[in-house]
Amino acid sequence: MKNIIVGILTLIIIGLMAFTASNGHAYHGGEAGHIIADMGDKMSNAKTTKIDEKSDREKEDDKLTTLREKAGNVGAFEVSNAYKSKCSSCHGVNGSGVQNGKKLMGPKLFGQSADVIYKDLIDFKSGRKENMIMKGLLIKLSQEDLRIFADEIGEFPTRAEEAKKN
Repeated sequence: MKNIIVGILTLIIIGLMAFTASNGHAYHGGEAGHIIADMGDKMSNAKTTKIDEKSDREKEDDKLTTLREKAGNVGAFEVSNAYKSKCSSCHGVNGSGVQNGKKLMGPKLFGQSADVIYKDLIDFKSGRKENMIMKGLLIKLSQEDLRIFADEIGEFPTRAEEAKKN
């Protein structure tokens, strides 16, 4: 009896599949596929018109803002090459968590004490704090290397003050 029921259901399913295929568009998104494609075209056109609607003055202001931010990041204060290569892409050149006016994925480090930073680095390396990127960056570093990073980041406010005076 079970075999008869399964056989009948199989025939029904195959029949429905054949019916759908014979109506066409079954494997190309059907008629709804065209609607979705049209919506995508309209959305991309809307984005380009919004960008084009900016006045020349707004475009110049945007360029000027970008240049100011770049100049501020470059001229703020010196950081080590190790910090630049391991930390700045997520936390910013000066530890602000912002670069070129955009918030980065890493949090703000500027203003935190060296001891807090060191404890966090130890926790990331050991896995007590979960972050695969941080763990991957820190896994081969020694305790001394972590202390050097923490001390450097802890000095950022002092370095910034000295850079302002000069």
